[in-house]
Amino acid sequence: MNQESKESAFESRAREVLGESAGRLDGRQLSRLTQARNAALDRLDKPKRSAWLTWVPAGAATAAAVLAVVIWAPINTTTPLTASAGNTAAFEDIDLLVDAPEFVADADDMDFYEWAAGEIES
Repeated sequence: MNQESKESAFESRAREVLGESAGRLDGRQLSRLTQARNAALDRLDKPKRSAWLTWVPAGAATAAAVLAVVIWAPINTTTPLTASAGNTAAFEDIDLLVDAPEFVADADDMDFYEWAAGEIES
């Protein structure tokens, strides 16, 4: 026997067994099987929805929320620093920072400055 005759014998026996089992089903089971088959075939006919279309509503809602926060967020309206008695220390600190690069560049003993910075931090 060759391969084709074995397959056809197998196929004919499978058809026989399936036909017998289908003949033993009652009308209600046959109806449910037919409905399930038709539902599965209908699903195949419908076009599939792209994955990115699922995320579009979520992206739009997020964008709207970000826009709302940007529009209605309170704006920081603090006044800029002016030279008054209360904040002159801030201007003196800024002057020190401006002069610091020249001061460090002219320094001969960097180890001392590193030690002093460590002492201030601790």
